[in-house]
Amino acid sequence: MAVFDTDIKNAVAVLREGGTILYPTDTIWGIGCNAADPAAVEKVYQVKNRPAEKSMIILLAQERDILQYVAALDLAVFDLLDQQTKPTTVIYDNAVNLPDNLVNQDGSVAIRVVQDEFCRHLIKRLQHPLVSTSANLSGQPSPANFSLISDEVKTAVDYIVQYKQDIIAPQQASTILRWHADGTHTVIRP
Repeated sequence: MAVFDTDIKNAVAVLREGGTILYPTDTIWGIGCNAADPAAVEKVYQVKNRPAEKSMIILLAQERDILQYVAALDLAVFDLLDQQTKPTTVIYDNAVNLPDNLVNQDGSVAIRVVQDEFCRHLIKRLQHPLVSTSANLSGQPSPANFSLISDEVKTAVDYIVQYKQDIIAPQQASTILRWHADGTHTVIRP
């Protein structure tokens, strides 16, 4: 069995049991869990030593899945997403169907629809969104590739994906946009 398939199978098993994983995303390496499991979300906060008021993003496999997690979604956002040339995370108001500890205090949630084949397979097999946050301790720089992830993070997660560990080219975090009720957006991180 190829590394890709083995990692999908093992990661899904860990995620279904409420565990945390270290995995490659369509941007940088991330610490993740099943976004539908509040106890697992809490574990990710603990791994990162991150304050609870600093919310994390969720990854989805398809654009239409956004409709399950955002109430009263302005469909014009899909035109904006189609125009993006790099991975883009959008902050939406009116988060629904997510654990309270994953929703920002203002009721918003940050969502990215992944283009990466590994992440998409992982999300589809799990049948839930994934939490994704950079694979570093809170306040530390985000690692640009697997070799720069600290041993402290590696030992704190329940499973480390082998796939793409050998890629040394530096990866970049996503663009972050804030979607507004009036159909406009603000760039948070280009």
